[in-house]
Amino acid sequence: MDNFAFIIHPVDPKRDVQRKFPILGRILPEPAINFFSQYFPPVYISHVTGIVSQSTGKEIEGWFVACPLTPKQMVSLPPEVVYQKVIQTGKLAQKLGAKILGLGGFTSVVGDGGITIANHLDIPVTTGDSYTVAVAVEATCHAALQMNINPAIATAGVVGATGSIGRVCAQMLANRVAKIMLIGRKLDVLQQVQTLVKAQGQSEVFISTNLEDLQQCELVLTVTNAIETIIEPRHLKSGAVVCDVARPRDVSGQVIRERDDILVIEGGMVRVPGQVNFNFDFGFPPSMAFACMAETMTLALDGCYKSYTLGKNITLDQVKTMFAMSTRHGFKVSGFRSFELALTDEKINQIKQNAHQKQAQLHWANS
Repeated sequence: MDNFAFIIHPVDPKRDVQRKFPILGRILPEPAINFFSQYFPPVYISHVTGIVSQSTGKEIEGWFVACPLTPKQMVSLPPEVVYQKVIQTGKLAQKLGAKILGLGGFTSVVGDGGITIANHLDIPVTTGDSYTVAVAVEATCHAALQMNINPAIATAGVVGATGSIGRVCAQMLANRVAKIMLIGRKLDVLQQVQTLVKAQGQSEVFISTNLEDLQQCELVLTVTNAIETIIEPRHLKSGAVVCDVARPRDVSGQVIRERDDILVIEGGMVRVPGQVNFNFDFGFPPSMAFACMAETMTLALDGCYKSYTLGKNITLDQVKTMFAMSTRHGFKVSGFRSFELALTDEKINQIKQNAHQKQAQLHWANS
């Protein structure tokens, strides 16, 4: 049977360790988990079954394996130490018989975007970033409609537009929105991206080095490689949809604490075709997966056993090809998450009502 493996790791150390080791997760304080994680071996998590292509009827199986490092460890330890731990986890996947490996969470961010890891394994590797980009754009547009925003007449801001992912996100948005605001640190590089984006469609394209210009944007996609959060409550327009694809996050927790009129999402959840059983609760509703997981599953369903999205240079063709492939097999965007929690329709409607009230107050104050 065609198959895959996917690496996960603890994001919220205490919560996520408890999912596999309830007693250990309860007893150990978070600093201890962060410390001991570098000495813990890779962990077999679960056997995944029931993924079936809607177009071919092929069924695949897979495995979740865990790299024990926490995000704090991955950004603070020397890269070679992190590489070694991720490679060890990949070798566990090989022993299970996996034919392709997906890098989840920070394991896809660290270092050179999976190239070194792939070079030390005998199976192909993907970061899942191609489908992550496609799903982020789709989710942002879907969320806009739920917030009564028509993307065709909206302005979309892309923060980190000069990076590989930001550049492709901006190109994907061309023709889907009226205006695009490219935000980055270097004007000369922004001008180059502006030319690329204009070539994709009819959207008006502007450039800026000032986050305050997000006040003009109904939609925001943020994809920087900043270590600390950069988007604060004051930067955002009332009623805006903000999709934070960056890891570590770009959007400050203050935004959801202080701005109940802003919808912040982390890209979209993806519904997996078939009667999938993950045999592990990684925090998603049944049948739902991260986009990076779905890319790995898609490649296995397609029998495409070659490294797909590696390194820091993602192309528009890669993203379009992966989106078409995943759609053909039956994967689709279905629901949103915000700061690790699923967003209900009720919550989104409340945010929409709050935005309408605030906008009405601003209108009366200015009239």
